Order: sequence, then C-alpha cells, then structure tokens
Amino acid sequence: MSLRSPLAALGLCAATGAVAVLATAQTATAVESVDNGYTGRVTAKSGLLLRDRPTRSSRIVGAAAYGSIVHIFCRTGGDRVNGNDHWYLLTDGTWAWASAYYIDNIGAVPRWC
Repeated sequence: MSLRSPLAALGLCAATGAVAVLATAQTATAVESVDNGYTGRVTAKSGLLLRDRPTRSSRIVGAAAYGSIVHIFCRTGGDRVNGNDHWYLLTDGTWAWASAYYIDNIGAVPRWC
C-alpha cells in the first residue's frame, strides 16, 4: 500500500477537476452547435408529452412542463393535433418531437427539417 503526500493528493484533485471542466465545456459546445436560436413556450396546461416520432401514437420519451421554454431545431409535418399538423424537433436534453399546437413561438418560426 502506497501512501500519498498531501501535495500529490492535491495534484490529483486538481487534475480531476480540470478533466471535469473540460468535459462540461465540450458538452456545452455540442449543445450550442445545435441551438439555432428557435425557442418556444409550452402552452399545454397539463404539460407537453415528447415523442420519438412526429405522431400521436409514437412512444413517449419525456415531458415538458407548462410555461417552460423549449429549444427547437426544426419543424416537420405529422399527425394533426386540433387541426395543426406541424411538429417541432426539440433539442432539450434529448432529441424528441412535440406538437407545435402546444408551443407558442418566441421569435422566428422554426425552419423546415
């Protein structure tokens, strides 16, 4: 069993912290690279279900709370929800689809996928 000096232990802690900072910076850069500035606010009072495809019958992969701001990558056509067939591909934590009927755009309307 080897004993480490306090200075060596401090160096190990500093190196570990530096790696964590770099990993966080790379993750932030990756997220920023897909954030093209399209955002919206969720208007579904009970929360908005996020799906793996732009259809009402596809698998639910998450949810967004009422009033939350979501980041939109692009829009496409899909199942109609109350007459609206547009769906947004969201980039918040996971790539998931949400009906545009329940999202009010903040700024420009997202580009087509």
